Amino acid sequence: MVSRVSVPGISFVRELGGISEYELKSNGLKILLAPDASSPVTGFMVTYHVGSRNEAIGYTGSTHLLEHLLFKGSVKFNREKGTQMDKLLESKGAVVNATTWFDRTNYYEIIPRDVLPLAIEIEADRMRTARITQKDKESEMPIVWNEFERGENLPIEALDKQVWATAYQAHPYHHSTIGWRSDIENVSIERLQQFYNDYYWPNNATVTVVGGFDPKEALTLIKKHFGVHPKAPKAFPPVYTTEPPQEGERRAVVRRAGVDMVGIAHKIPEGNHADIPALIVLGALLSGDKASRLHRALVDTAKATEAQTLCYQLFDPGLLMTYVTLPKGIKHEAVERIVKEELAKLQSTPVSTKELARIKRQVRVEMANQRDGAYTFLSSLNESIATGDWTRFVTLGPALAKVTAADVKRVAKTYFSDDQATIGWFINTAT
Repeated sequence: MVSRVSVPGISFVRELGGISEYELKSNGLKILLAPDASSPVTGFMVTYHVGSRNEAIGYTGSTHLLEHLLFKGSVKFNREKGTQMDKLLESKGAVVNATTWFDRTNYYEIIPRDVLPLAIEIEADRMRTARITQKDKESEMPIVWNEFERGENLPIEALDKQVWATAYQAHPYHHSTIGWRSDIENVSIERLQQFYNDYYWPNNATVTVVGGFDPKEALTLIKKHFGVHPKAPKAFPPVYTTEPPQEGERRAVVRRAGVDMVGIAHKIPEGNHADIPALIVLGALLSGDKASRLHRALVDTAKATEAQTLCYQLFDPGLLMTYVTLPKGIKHEAVERIVKEELAKLQSTPVSTKELARIKRQVRVEMANQRDGAYTFLSSLNESIATGDWTRFVTLGPALAKVTAADVKRVAKTYFSDDQATIGWFINTAT
């Protein structure tokens, strides 16, 4: 149990698993504190509840572009004043970066304890006074293009982009976080400024502090610097598009130089749904380690060089995806058939007590590792924040421990219909 801290203007909300939630009364900013007095390192992160899910055709990739532009400077911290934010922090031993995904954008610093006041001040300043200019956009575009092209040149990334675009026809998970090429090229600086002014507000953000710090001092500094900003003047643009029911198997094919791959995806519920723990266990049964089912069926038999299953836990219904990398001479049809056979076995035959216990031990270790270091802690907690409920970071472990063989069989039967599948093939055209 973490002792509650009292700071005027900040209300305590709840505490769970060593994490305390507060709220800045003046503007609705959410604050999560997870102190560790023994740590010399502090992690500070601002998570904005905006990602590519909040984009539409014409300005896909805007969240990612903004992430880059917010490092160009704010009113107080900029190159002209010799206070460029990332350089200033890095000179004091900080690791500084940001990431964007479907449901969120985060900006974070891993810092020595005494640098926390500066990190808080910088993040608060760019929350509302970031300089988003055409000149800075043009200077940053080569870096953005490099990221885009790097993804295009990786078979797994190219195939993944097409699988998502095929699985989702209406919902904005249809487009990748980096966006479509023409949108990245043509989106106006005015549209990016509007996007920033739509979403970058205290009541659309969560501030997280982990590791070595004094909770009262941190709350006082957060109030001082973030408290100067008001709530958003209007409601945030809603995402009201839902994906219509899928009425048959869908297929996507990518033909280019690379490596042969097969991908199979099925839609699953949103990250906070009660079936997610069983689906996580199911994914680990398929490809969690060298004793997993797909490894034995494909890698051990030389029909694949790698097999991985990913359970996407998102704000809206996501995907459970299996990707298999093929060696030369192995047919896509054969690998697709084997993966489907393994999925069918999970639907028809209960997992043995021994196999389930092994996988749950493995998952338990993975969950424990989420608190191993400031960055890992921040990153893992961030994904639960993005689902709309940070407490799942704490409650997911116990929920996974309760998963039974019957649960695994039930979710396999519920979500692994062939009519609900999206199949992707990467076909290597190089001779």
